[in-house]
Amino acid sequence: MNVLCLDLEGVLMPEVWQAVARRSGIEALTQTTRDIPVYDDLMHMRLRVLEENDLTLSVIREVVDELEPLPDAREFLAWARRRFQVVVLSDTFYDFAMPLMAKLGHPLLLCHKLRVDGERIVGYQIRQPDPKRHAVRALRAMNYRVLAAGDSFNDIGMLEEADVAVFVNAPPRARARYPEFAAVDGLPQLRAALTAREDALQ
Repeated sequence: MNVLCLDLEGVLMPEVWQAVARRSGIEALTQTTRDIPVYDDLMHMRLRVLEENDLTLSVIREVVDELEPLPDAREFLAWARRRFQVVVLSDTFYDFAMPLMAKLGHPLLLCHKLRVDGERIVGYQIRQPDPKRHAVRALRAMNYRVLAAGDSFNDIGMLEEADVAVFVNAPPRARARYPEFAAVDGLPQLRAALTAREDALQ
C-alpha cells in the first residue's frame, strides 16, 4: 500500500491567514511561506501582528468556518482514498483546522498546536523540528512508499524524502529553485501526475 502525503493550504483549502487578512484588512497577514520561507520567522510575524491588532482565536475560527475546499478538492480526495492511504501534513493548527477537515471528509491531519491564554494566541508548539520531513521518513521506515504533493517552501522536506514528489500550484520562485520536482497546476493535473508516477513504483 502506498501513502499519499498532501499539504493542506494552497492544495486542498484556501490559505487561512490570507482569509484572515481579507477579513481584518491587515496586509501583513497575506504573507505565507511563499513569501517568508522560514516558518518560525513567518509565525513570529503573525503572532506580533495578532497582538498589535487584538485579533483573537475566535476571529480566526469565524474566518475558517466560512472557508470552502478549493475547486476539485473533494473529488480529488475521493479518488485518492480509493488508491492510497491519505495523510495531510500541514503547518496549520488543530485549534482551528478541524472544521476544514470536516469539509474534506476527515482525512488524517498531522499539524501543530497553538498556545492560548483565554482568547489570545500567545505562541505555538510544533510537533518536532522539520515535521513534514520526519513524517515521511517515518512512513518510509515502516516500508510504505510515499507520494507527496505540496505548494511551497515549507513542503521541501516532505518532497525531498518522498519516493514521488510533485509541486502543485507552486510559485515560479519555488519551481525554479527546485527543478527536480515535477510541477503541475490544479488537482486534475496532480491526479494525472500521481497516477503516472505511482505506476513506476510497482
